[in-house]
Order: sequence, then C-alpha cells, then structure tokens
Amino acid sequence: MISVAFSVLFAAFLLLTLVLRFWLGSRHIRHILRHRAAVPAEFAEKIPLAAHQKAADYTIAKTKLDMVLLVLNTAVLIGFTLLGGLQLLSVTLVKFTGPGMTYQLCLLASFALIGSLIDLPFDYYKQFVLEQKFGFNKMTPALFFADMLKSSLLGAAIGLPLIWVVLSLMEKSGALWWLYAWLVWSGFQLLMMLIYPSVIAPLFNKFTPLDDDSLRTRIEGLMQRVGFASSGLFVMDGSKRSAHGNAYFSGFGAAKRIVFFDTLLSRLSPPEIEAVLAHELGHFKLKHIVKRISVMFFVSLGFLALLGYLKQQLWFYNGLGVDPMLLASNDAMALILFMLALPVFTFILSPLTSISSRKHEFEADAFAAKHTNANDLVAALVKLYEDNASTLTPDPLHSKFYDSHPPASVRIHQLLSVTPS
Repeated sequence: MISVAFSVLFAAFLLLTLVLRFWLGSRHIRHILRHRAAVPAEFAEKIPLAAHQKAADYTIAKTKLDMVLLVLNTAVLIGFTLLGGLQLLSVTLVKFTGPGMTYQLCLLASFALIGSLIDLPFDYYKQFVLEQKFGFNKMTPALFFADMLKSSLLGAAIGLPLIWVVLSLMEKSGALWWLYAWLVWSGFQLLMMLIYPSVIAPLFNKFTPLDDDSLRTRIEGLMQRVGFASSGLFVMDGSKRSAHGNAYFSGFGAAKRIVFFDTLLSRLSPPEIEAVLAHELGHFKLKHIVKRISVMFFVSLGFLALLGYLKQQLWFYNGLGVDPMLLASNDAMALILFMLALPVFTFILSPLTSISSRKHEFEADAFAAKHTNANDLVAALVKLYEDNASTLTPDPLHSKFYDSHPPASVRIHQLLSVTPS
C-alpha cells in the first residue's frame, strides 16, 4: 500500500515539475519576444539592435530545445521507473554477471551508457546546428567525439573505483555507511579541486602562460592589492571549441591558478579584463567558494543520510518500479533510483538555491567596484552579454528558477548604485 502511495506521489511531483518547467519556458519565450523589437533603454547606446535580437533568437532557440529535452527526459524517466525499465535492465544483467559487485558496477555503467546514448544526438544537434547557426561553434566533429571518448574513459577511470568504494561501504560498514561514504566523497571532491587545474583540465585544453607583460603587471598589481596569491596566470584555447568567452580561477591552496579564455582577451581592454578578474577574486576573498563548498558538503550529508534510510525500505523500490533482488545487493539500484527521484522532488525549491548565489554575485561586483573602476566592469559585462548573446530581457520568474546570476539590467544598476559615476 505504501509503495502505491509513493508511486502516486512520485507521478504527481513529476507531472507538477513537467508542467511548471514547461510553463516557465513558455513564458520565458513570450517575454523575450515581447521585448525583441527594441533594446532596453539602459543599453540602447551600448548594444546594437541586431545584437539584441540575435541574443533573443539564440535564447529562444535554446529554450525550445530545452523544452523538447524536458519532454524526452520525462518519458525516459518514466520508462526507467514506473514502466519497469530499470527492473528489466537489472534482471538481464544479473543473468550474465550473477549477483555481486560485478553486477552492481555493470548496472551503474549500463545506466550511464544508456543515458549518454540518448543524449548524444541532442548534444550533437546543439553543438553543430544551434551553436553553429549563431556563430558560436568552433568545434569539429572529430574534436566533439574525441572529447566524448576522453570524458568517458576519464569518468570510468575515476568514477568506477570511487563507486566501488561507496558500494563496499554500503554493504559492509553497517548502519552508518552513509557517514563513511560522505567522508570518502568529500575527500574525493577536495582532491579533484586540487588536481583538476594541473592534471585534468590540460587533457582537454591547452594552457599557456600569459605573455602580455603590461596586462600581467596590471593583474599582479590587482592581486597584490587584494591579497591573492596564484600559482600562475594562464590563457586557455577556448576558441577551438566555442566563441564564448570567460575567465575563472580554479584549485585551492598553492594550486590556485587564474585562467583567461583567449576569446575574452581578444575582446576586452586591459582595464575591463582587470575588472572582470576582480569580480572573480571577490568570490574568493569574500569566502563565497568556501561557503558554497560547505553548503554542498552539508546538503550531501543530509541526502546520503536520507538514502541510508530509503535503501532499506521496500516501498522505495516497488514505488519506482523495481523488485529488490533477494540474493543480490540492491545498493547500486538504490543509488540510481535516488538520483532519478531526487530532482523530481526538489526542483520546486530551485529559487531558494539561487538567492544565495545572486547575493554573492552582487557582493563580488561591489568588491570589483571597490578595487577597480566600476565603469570598466560595466563595459566588460555589456560586451560579454553581447558577445555571448545573453538575453537582456529574461522572464523574471524563469530567471529566479534557472539563473544563478541576476538579470543584466538589475546587476548593472546595482553595480553603478554603489559607486560614484
């Protein structure tokens, strides 16, 4: 009886999420279309009408694709759960592997492979049709598939041993397995942050030291003023994949490094680059990174504790279309079901997660305005919005659900309000 009730609850939340997300996407498109004919007044002297309309068309095209994917992913989710797809996959695999760790790893790997194959045509379409249409794609099909293969091999090399450890803890470490698994997962996340800049990222992109002496001097002066130490300033060949531009820093401790996309350096002036970097450094100096990591660890602990309870409940499996195996461990199945069900029940809370992120963005902007010229940051943001075809007129409600950054007009108004013109 409980399993039936859980099935109904899951289906209800799934329908609610589908309708809500479809409604948000539809109103986002309508809102952008209503404002497509004219550049917002505060940007009228900075962004041409053609660029504004390109951003509107690009955003609408992406939103429509997302809505198609939403329907497809919902159908796949129902197929895996309520229609018994995972049950069929599990029964088929155990015939070949027998019960045990091999079966569990194969179940997780097969589930990931099926998901990747379903996503592949849409990933290809997005890169070579949508991004190509709007002039952003710089990737060749050979590079696309090379990246996919490299990512798959890397994911298997790193992910399978980690999953093996977690499954072993789930099976052998008793009722508090979720606490031990959380410690392992947290340590793994910190290790990835440490080695990503120097070990993983170079597998996909080329990083060269910044060779512009005047820009380097300017940036080093900024770092000295704000008290930030870096292991190096690097330029990434982002232009071999996309025309989009960005800047970021990664790693922690002695491994921190600042990275500029080559597309960013080619578009912004040195003062604008300095202002953008000041914003990114603001996140570090104001401890936003530490706060986000702490929240992530705290939330993950709660979710693993919840999984620790759910994996022992028959209704959890039956309610999602699975009959637990009597002679084999069901831990891998519990992980998959939890990953599938969690977003269904938590999407409605999305605006709450963006509140803190937007607050951090405003604070980082204010930090940048304090240590550089606010007008340079405004000019850089306008260029980035234009170059990346980011719409200046997002639907406010859609933005609250999906955007970690405030809308352009709100952000720039707030930035200028805290600094004399």
